[in-house]
Amino acid sequence: MNPRALRFAGPAILGLSALVALLIGLAFGGGAAPLAVLDAGPFVRWGLPIAELVVNLSAALLVGSLVVALFALQAGTPEFDRALDAASAGAAILTVASATTAFLTFLNAFPTQLSADAAFGQQLGRFLVDTEPGIAWLIVTIAAAVLTVLTFAVRGWIPTLLIAGLAIAALIPMAMVGHAGSEANHNTAVTALALHIIGAAVWLGGLLIVILLRPLLDRDRVAAVLGRYSSIALAAFIVVALSGTARAIVGIVSLDDLLTPYGALLLVKIVALVAMGVLGAIYRRHLIRGIRDAATAARFWTLVAVEVVFMGIASGAAVALSVTPPPVDTTLPSAATPAEYLTGAPLPPELTPIRWLTAWDVDLIWAFAVGFGVFFYAAGVWRLHRRGDRWPVWRTVLWMLGLAVLLWVTCGSVNAYQDYLFSMHMIGHMLLSMAIPLCLVFGAPVTLASRAIRKRDDGSRGGREWILWAVHNPLARVLTHPLVAAGLFIGSLWAFYYTDIFRWTLYDHIGHEWMVAHFLITGYLFVLSLVGIDPVPYRLPHPGRLLTLIGVMAMHAFFGISIMMSSGLFVAEWFGSMGRTWGADPLADQYMGGGVAWSIGEIPTLILAIVVAVQWSRSDARQQKSADRHADRTGDAELEAYNARLAKIAERDARASRSGG
Repeated sequence: MNPRALRFAGPAILGLSALVALLIGLAFGGGAAPLAVLDAGPFVRWGLPIAELVVNLSAALLVGSLVVALFALQAGTPEFDRALDAASAGAAILTVASATTAFLTFLNAFPTQLSADAAFGQQLGRFLVDTEPGIAWLIVTIAAAVLTVLTFAVRGWIPTLLIAGLAIAALIPMAMVGHAGSEANHNTAVTALALHIIGAAVWLGGLLIVILLRPLLDRDRVAAVLGRYSSIALAAFIVVALSGTARAIVGIVSLDDLLTPYGALLLVKIVALVAMGVLGAIYRRHLIRGIRDAATAARFWTLVAVEVVFMGIASGAAVALSVTPPPVDTTLPSAATPAEYLTGAPLPPELTPIRWLTAWDVDLIWAFAVGFGVFFYAAGVWRLHRRGDRWPVWRTVLWMLGLAVLLWVTCGSVNAYQDYLFSMHMIGHMLLSMAIPLCLVFGAPVTLASRAIRKRDDGSRGGREWILWAVHNPLARVLTHPLVAAGLFIGSLWAFYYTDIFRWTLYDHIGHEWMVAHFLITGYLFVLSLVGIDPVPYRLPHPGRLLTLIGVMAMHAFFGISIMMSSGLFVAEWFGSMGRTWGADPLADQYMGGGVAWSIGEIPTLILAIVVAVQWSRSDARQQKSADRHADRTGDAELEAYNARLAKIAERDARASRSGG
């Protein structure tokens, strides 16, 4: 297909194929079937899924355009501006579509006659501010309206980066509505759906903006942009495939469930995703490099048109799936236990020694973070090896060890039991803020990235450019200052447990994810500022580093002791209400958690102090060797000059003494 024709036909093909797939899916799966009681009518039953489809497609255009602009285009060029214009259009459509979805969701939940009176408006207002679906769609609508203005008004690198972060965050409330928001294992279902939505938006929206930008790019630029988008799409495909699998596991209990309408729609979506993955592999391996050839370009854009059809089918099937009743009831039972009521999951069995290794509760966000961390680090080391450069093995070992411990903390027994045992929560905290950063910092990821990732020479920004920007921007200079990093490290420790922040992280899954990221980042910054291999703007002299560490160790020990001396429970309505019949009672368990912070938590800090002392010793040795080499080169000229000066002073004093005598 001609790329200029595809520019106009592509969005139409996408929309039409998605709509057809949605309507067939609704009819087949029963997602728009009338309810026995409180039915809102056919307009709402069919209109609501269509509005949600428009929400998904417009959100994809918004997010995909911003991501491609940041990683594949050059700021200040017509194609960069066109990408932001497309993002603004996507945000505008998202504003209207999400507002429509909110209104239809209200009518679906509270079937009533449309009216202009005050009572109807008050009921709608209460729905938007008092119910989870209403709040979610209100947040999306307001965020989309703000993004419409911002994407149209700005054109620089950093504002676009911030806007992209806001756009991605605006998609998260969409994961809170539908089946995922009310299911058992709520956190897993919502996290999987959020990652699935974001990955699909980047993948689909990125392809749309590449199609729209094609007439503005010459053949050389097309090849470069397509290659960069291909890398983005590969990462997005992995996220979509794995998060979709995790989401399906929650709704599909047995293979027989695949024979239901819900299972059939799921299979249609899987087939479409696999087909798109195959097409992406064909692009990457065979066509993108030869895109400058007219015949190859024609085949490429024809396959792109086919992929757009599959994307539409997957999008329509996804929306139909979201309103189709699953084959099994995955909602929490009405007579839930205290643990299920608080956490959304059953109380785990007693923590025995073997369960320290066998208990798992996978957090998909950190599972992906660890997986990508392993892959990109190993790819960087391999690239250095292929070109003949050396990279110390011990750095690789420490990096992988740090990621392995991170996986265990966020997906293993620590994550499985930290909601029920304060002591287990404290073990996770100590590992996240002290032990894991100690390993990761010595992996020197920034140094590896700056050496392994190819430098862009066309004015665009890739991974290397964005990493170096993150390291050298003014905020990073402040955060990596040793005193600031130490203040954040120890100050946040006290603020977290002695304010309602701790309570927030227990009740809200977003708070939990923030907690993990915060402990990991503040610990990383603290270790980096003291002993890091990667460059930072300023480090204290070695005596100052040791004094800082001594102060931090004292405050850390006092923190642990304060918990051990506490006579009341932290978040008593949580840890004291789980209904555990095994393990220590909550107050004794909290005492053990304080002991972990006071004793075991000091071990990484002690190791850090030893490292600082060793670095200090080696620094003095290097300075002495440097002085010795300088003396060898100059023949001890400085020492001889110094001795001559002393001799002259002694001779002058002797003359003065004789003349005085």
